Amino acid sequence: MTADHPSAPAGTPGHHESILLDEPSTADLRAKVTEAWRKFARALAERLPALPAGAHLEVTLDPTASGTGDAVYSVGVDVGEQGRLAARAVGNALLPQGYRLDRAAVADMVALGWSPPGVVEGSGEQFGLHCTTDEATRLATVLSRTMRDVYGAPHPAFLVYLVHDADEEPLPGGPLGTARSEFGPDRDVETDLDEALAAAAKSQAAVESDVLALAERVRTVVSTMLKSDSDRLQVDSDGDINIRAGSAMVFVRVRDNPPLVDVFSPVLTEVEPTERLYVKLSELTNRMPIGRLYCAEDTVWASIPVFGRNFQPTHLMLAVQVMTGLADELDDRLHGEFGGKRFFGEGDKSAKRNEDEHRTGMYL
Repeated sequence: MTADHPSAPAGTPGHHESILLDEPSTADLRAKVTEAWRKFARALAERLPALPAGAHLEVTLDPTASGTGDAVYSVGVDVGEQGRLAARAVGNALLPQGYRLDRAAVADMVALGWSPPGVVEGSGEQFGLHCTTDEATRLATVLSRTMRDVYGAPHPAFLVYLVHDADEEPLPGGPLGTARSEFGPDRDVETDLDEALAAAAKSQAAVESDVLALAERVRTVVSTMLKSDSDRLQVDSDGDINIRAGSAMVFVRVRDNPPLVDVFSPVLTEVEPTERLYVKLSELTNRMPIGRLYCAEDTVWASIPVFGRNFQPTHLMLAVQVMTGLADELDDRLHGEFGGKRFFGEGDKSAKRNEDEHRTGMYL
């Protein structure tokens, strides 16, 4: 862990920063969010036809993470005989004042294919939609767009889902992108990590070396921290592991030459670089136990590099723990003082700038 890595003057990108900023894939955060939604919809389309009769699947916007209070925005699907699917989506009768859908949102629901509450048999106070498993791809698209475009989920990582059979027993299956399953173990992370690394090393005994490749060890560490399987991690097209942290997003990237693990977060985008901002970032960096903050163009980044040589899992755990807490706290604090946009900041307004300038997008 580079606990004492040098602090270059804020706003003067050094080698570590240039690695991140010279790549269009890292700067194009909007593409990352779009791809996350595509993966969620694809996984949902694959899961629906595989469910047995009597199964129920429900997807909910996490009210704690999204700040919707007592409002619970959810969609659900019941699987009937002969591949029949009955989908339901929460309507205004089940939402508190201040969180109900306006006329435009209701019109959007109908345009997506939902029938108004009470129209479809058995829908009651919810929007209804009936189809078959042959139309699973279309239904998955409708459910995804409902959660994103109508209910306002900024990223699939804000979604919680459950899948159970007719007896309400959880059904096994692959993850739905970055959405989180309500069924999960609650075990000691460090114990789990030791067990996971030992099991992974044992499984590699037949190959040339019993030392796991850095990328595999990183996946094992992160998946253990998230209480998930390593093959269920959300990895985008750049190879970055995506971790939601409140209103911020943290990325974990493995590099080969030199061996390095980048734990980084775009704390704010579309912020106006000023001397006051640079001074603030320098002060905050000097008070950070590890990592640093810097501004490049119109984005404030937080980064903590971890050495890949003689890789220590606990160092990566610390970096991820620090970054997830730091990014979620700092994006709110800095946004309040300097404006800009948080990764999951619905309604954030960017600093005033020339509309012809390049802007790092955040939203769909």
